[in-house]
Amino acid sequence: MATDHIRYDVLARDALRGVLRRVLSDAAVHGLPGEHHFFITFLSKAEGVKLSPRLLAQYPEEMTIILQHQFWDLVVSEDRFEVGLSFGGIPERLVVPFHAIKSFFDPSVQFGLQFEPSEAIAETPPSPKLPAAPAPVAVAAPLPGPAADAGEDKPAAPSPGEGAEVVRLDRFRKK
Repeated sequence: MATDHIRYDVLARDALRGVLRRVLSDAAVHGLPGEHHFFITFLSKAEGVKLSPRLLAQYPEEMTIILQHQFWDLVVSEDRFEVGLSFGGIPERLVVPFHAIKSFFDPSVQFGLQFEPSEAIAETPPSPKLPAAPAPVAVAAPLPGPAADAGEDKPAAPSPGEGAEVVRLDRFRKK
């Protein structure tokens, strides 16, 4: 078999992470439209992830957060996003690099992306630059009334069998 010098797998992975960056950037500027909300699962100990010791002890391997009603100060940059969430009534600031994300799911439209866990731990060499995301923007989303905390309990990750279109990059890799 021929060697893939172009690294289509890396280009596809980076393009899909660009979808996340764009969606989160739009949410930071305009809020979440309609019924859209996001389940984002990431590796808790991946390089660049910043969690409080309390959250890291509670979620030592991976964590799923929901961006829906109660989040604030969403900031999106080229390589990560930062967001404020409340866990058990305690406000927390999370920093999540895009390479640490394992999955993204928007149940309102049954759209999901899944990344291989090894991709989140060991980044491959830098790939050609894709178009840059908009400049970082911080927007404080209004907090609704006394609803339950958005991140209080770890939600069950949606299963691919629930009608979501999940793109798995390993289908495109040479084994």
